[in-house]
Amino acid sequence: MPRSQTTSAKAPAKPRKDTAEKPAGKSQSRQLARPNYKSFRLSKRLRHPRPAVQGSFQLLARSIGTLRKRKRFFAGIVVVYLILTIVLVKGFGVGSGIGDLKDTLTELFQGEFSQITTGVSLFAVLLGNLSSAPSDQANVYQSVLLITTSLAIIWALRQSLSSENAKLKLQVRDAFYKGMYPLVPFVLVLLVIGIQLIPVAIGSFIYNAVIGGGLAVTAAEKVLWILLVAGFLLLSLYMVTSSLFALYIVTLPDMRPMQALRSARDLVRHRRWMIMRKVVFLPIALLVIAATITIPLIMVAPDIAEWVFFVLSMAGLVVFHSYLYTLYRELL
Repeated sequence: MPRSQTTSAKAPAKPRKDTAEKPAGKSQSRQLARPNYKSFRLSKRLRHPRPAVQGSFQLLARSIGTLRKRKRFFAGIVVVYLILTIVLVKGFGVGSGIGDLKDTLTELFQGEFSQITTGVSLFAVLLGNLSSAPSDQANVYQSVLLITTSLAIIWALRQSLSSENAKLKLQVRDAFYKGMYPLVPFVLVLLVIGIQLIPVAIGSFIYNAVIGGGLAVTAAEKVLWILLVAGFLLLSLYMVTSSLFALYIVTLPDMRPMQALRSARDLVRHRRWMIMRKVVFLPIALLVIAATITIPLIMVAPDIAEWVFFVLSMAGLVVFHSYLYTLYRELL
């Protein structure tokens, strides 16, 4: 056979592996894998891709501004909550003898700052009586009212911040009627939060048994036990920080409790400590506002101060949910 024919009869060369056919339409650009983060493990700080969240004071101002835009509507919710609490829980027994107690403390405290000391002490008494109820049945009513009013407030906030309802007049009765549909998922999320608060209960028991019982004598022992109690408190706060937002996610249509808890955990990922600071800011701010209004009234008219503090505690629930809901929308 001629040489030219043998060369032409050779089989075509096989394609190299790196030039083999690749699926069409796929980009060949390489992307860096997202860093993985696991809770309770030391790791490098990861930046969240979303923009920075507003400051705590700005969030509080925005939340109060939301309430002021529909002040009559939210005031109506507070009035309903106030009346039902008086009738079903307190039984018109809001007063706790602050006037008589003030006379006793005035004789006890002497000096330049005796009035301020008396006012702060009586304010602490009012705080202690805030969650107390005269009977077990009243405690049950108080829990039911807290849950139902919270659902009404969340519905009212979602409707108020919706662009579709900007010019729509909202009714108080609609908040209590239409806002009740996610009652069972809401309660289930509350049960999860209750489980997450078990470390706080353990820490409180240890503190009362060791510090209050006098088992820790030296300063070093007291510091060690207080650090242990603080660790339990921090653990509960760490877990509750994400679960709080599940209360708002679970009120969305067709949302299950576990799905809401997972979504809330993803919402605070990589920025949990920053959100913890903003969550802790809220009760401190509410406490300072209530003390600023109530303590001067205690010095002048203690009986009126009790009712003012009671009304402020009812309105505080609306501000509480408005702040957390504003923070929740900021995280989206």
